[in-house]
Amino acid sequence: MTISRRTALRVIAACVGAGTLTLSAFSVQAEDKKITLGFAQVGAESAWRTANTESVKSAAAEAKINLKFSDAQQKQENQIKAIRSYIAQKVDVIAFSPVVESGWEPVLLEAKAAKIPVILTDRNIDVKDTSLYVTMIGSDFMEEGRRGGHWIADHYKNDKGPVNIAELQGTVGSAPANDRHSGLIEVIKNDPKFKIIASQSGDFTLAGGKQVMEAFIKTYGNKINLVYAHNDDMALGAIQAMEEAGMHPGKDVIVVSFDATKGGFQAMAAGKMNVDVECSPLLGPQLMSAVKDVVAGKPLPKRILTEETVFPMSVAAQTLPTRKY
Repeated sequence: MTISRRTALRVIAACVGAGTLTLSAFSVQAEDKKITLGFAQVGAESAWRTANTESVKSAAAEAKINLKFSDAQQKQENQIKAIRSYIAQKVDVIAFSPVVESGWEPVLLEAKAAKIPVILTDRNIDVKDTSLYVTMIGSDFMEEGRRGGHWIADHYKNDKGPVNIAELQGTVGSAPANDRHSGLIEVIKNDPKFKIIASQSGDFTLAGGKQVMEAFIKTYGNKINLVYAHNDDMALGAIQAMEEAGMHPGKDVIVVSFDATKGGFQAMAAGKMNVDVECSPLLGPQLMSAVKDVVAGKPLPKRILTEETVFPMSVAAQTLPTRKY
C-alpha cells in the first residue's frame, strides 16, 4: 500500500509525539520522495531525435526518476508553455533541449524564482546570465563543424577547385545549425577554392532536405560539387532529390553529413554518402546522473561533453551492425 507524502509526515509526527518513532517511518517518507523531472523535448523531427527521446525515457525508468515529458513539435512557444507547466507543478528539476538559442530569459527567470534548477541537453542557449541553468549536456557543435570542414579540406587538398558547396542548414536560430555552419566557415574561409553557392534551412527533416535540394538542383544543377547537410535526415532527402535528377550522390557530388545514424551509415555503405560526423543522441544516462547530483546539492561543471568521432564511408559497412540508433 502506498501513502501520500503528507500522510507519511503525519505518521512521523504522531510517532514523534508518542515517542515511538522508528526507522520504518523514515523509510516510508524516503520511498515517497521520488525525484520528478520535467523534460521539454524539441519534437520528433528526425531519427536522431527519436533515439534521444527513447534514451531519456529509458534512462529515467532505470534511474527510478518520475519523468514528465512534453513534445514541443519544434515550436519555442510550446517549450516555454511546457516549462511554465513544470514550474506550476513544482517539479524537482527541469531539463530541455531548446528549439532555438535565444528568447529564454523570462521563463528561466521564473524557474529560478521558483528555485527549480534547469539543465540543458543537446543544444545550448544564448543568455547573459548563465546562472539561469546549471549545466549543458551534449555535443560541441562548433567542433563538429570543424571536423566536417577538416575532412572536406583534406579530401580536396590536391584539387585546385572551384569546389561549390550547397549547404542544407538545420532549424534557423538553433545551436547546431549556427555552429555547424560556423565551424565549416572557420576551416575553409582562407582557401578561395571553396565557395558556398547556396545555403538554406531544411529544418532538420528528410522532407525539408529533399525540397531544398530540389530547388538547389533547379538553380545550380551540375555546378554543385559538395552537399554539406547539417544532419542525416536532410542528407537522405538530398540524396533522394539528386537521384531523381539523375545525379550520383557520393560520386558526382560529395555528401558530408552529421549525426551518424543508422540511416546515414546505410547511405555510406551504399556509396551515396561520403562521411558522417558523429553526434550521439544517447544522453539519457548522463542527464539522469546530473539530475541526481543537482538534487543532492553536488556541484556540476557548466559543460558536460559527449565523446564523438568521424566516420568515413570506408568503415560504414563494418560499423553499421553496432549502431544503436
